[in-house]
Amino acid sequence: MMQSINPANGELLFEIETWDDETLDYVVTQAGYMFGDWGKLTPIEDRCTLMRRVADVLRDDVDLLAELITLEMGKTYAEAKAEVEKSAWVCEFYAEHGPAYLADEPVQTDASKSYVAYLPLGVVFAVMPWNFPFWQVFRFAAPALIAGNTGLLKHASNVPQCALAIEEVFRKAGFPDFVFSTLMIGSDKVEQVIRHPMVKAVTLTGSENAGRQVAAIAGSELKKTVLELGGSDAFIVLDDASMQVAVENAVKGRFLNMGQSCIASKRFIVDQMQADKFIAMFKEAVEGHFVAGDPMDPETTLAPMARQDLLDELHEQVMHSVEMGATLVCGGYQLDREGCYYAPTILTDVNSSMPAWYEEFFGPVAIVIKSTEPAHALGIANSVDFGLGGSIWTSDMATAETMARGMESGATFVNSITFSDPRMPFGGVKNSGYGRELSVQGIREFTNVKSIWIK
Repeated sequence: MMQSINPANGELLFEIETWDDETLDYVVTQAGYMFGDWGKLTPIEDRCTLMRRVADVLRDDVDLLAELITLEMGKTYAEAKAEVEKSAWVCEFYAEHGPAYLADEPVQTDASKSYVAYLPLGVVFAVMPWNFPFWQVFRFAAPALIAGNTGLLKHASNVPQCALAIEEVFRKAGFPDFVFSTLMIGSDKVEQVIRHPMVKAVTLTGSENAGRQVAAIAGSELKKTVLELGGSDAFIVLDDASMQVAVENAVKGRFLNMGQSCIASKRFIVDQMQADKFIAMFKEAVEGHFVAGDPMDPETTLAPMARQDLLDELHEQVMHSVEMGATLVCGGYQLDREGCYYAPTILTDVNSSMPAWYEEFFGPVAIVIKSTEPAHALGIANSVDFGLGGSIWTSDMATAETMARGMESGATFVNSITFSDPRMPFGGVKNSGYGRELSVQGIREFTNVKSIWIK
């Protein structure tokens, strides 16, 4: 049984029985059969036309879909609407650029004709998280389907209505049945789907532990995987940075989506000459900005976390770090009200032995660490096992670019918080995963990069 529970008040919104093995096998098999029509017989121009219709449906239904996101996982209604709009954007982006990204590439050889072709693989199985329940799915689906693959979605079990609504978006846009299918299954069925002979590739956005498990299963079947896992992004503030600008963006970078984002800024590494000023300004900004309330209310700026167990885990990490000597500047408690509301929290005096240094904190908790010089700051940034994103705040562009190249991450932003953009590849290194989504690299991940040589 899957249940949808409103994290703002604990109300049971929806429940649905999970599928039995017979139903699951039927849908996966049909997706495999459909690949023959979709990937091999449907021209890419037609696939792009349908993807543009998906963008239209998302925009036409944005109010309803955004409300569904807010009710199921708790983010503010404004953030939910922005997520639906971004999902429409990625559909339009690939509808416009997909044909060029997938076009044959001539190669000069001794042959009379030689080129590289980008051909679809078949059925791609996507295991997706709850934190951006629409964006994460469309970030995978738009390029994968335009490339000619068919898609299967196993969504997080706490957002079943979002999962079904996404399938309905594709249906309303005119996609044939089984080109995109939502699987009503729990995590216990993931291995079964990966090992299904119709499935040719797997993509997962989720925890490091889930990534290891999926990679091991897919690896045993020699099936392609793309993994976007956890992050502990550094937000480096050098001594010449504007403190006002840095603090304003620190609030955005850490507390967007209540901090429940892989690419949220999590570790604020601040030059020791500016650190005390930064901490004081950061505390004032945090305490003055957030107002808890119904996430559907436009006045609300502090929304609930998605589930109580996630809040409890975060609080345990915070308290463990405090017990080991970290200083609690503000927050560090669940609000005394109905729902999964956690007070925005700032920790300082953190060292490398504490969870706040080396673990991912998936919620509204900011960790401030002092650095002595740029090289020291970069060393702190690179000291963790994660490598998803990061940002550098400075007026010295030469130093910034050198540090950006030296940061062990899939993306580094200068004087901007980290975000995903269809025009740029997205993914991590180290324990943050491998492979890329978005841009030209993303659409080619689930293709057969095939060499054609004609004498």
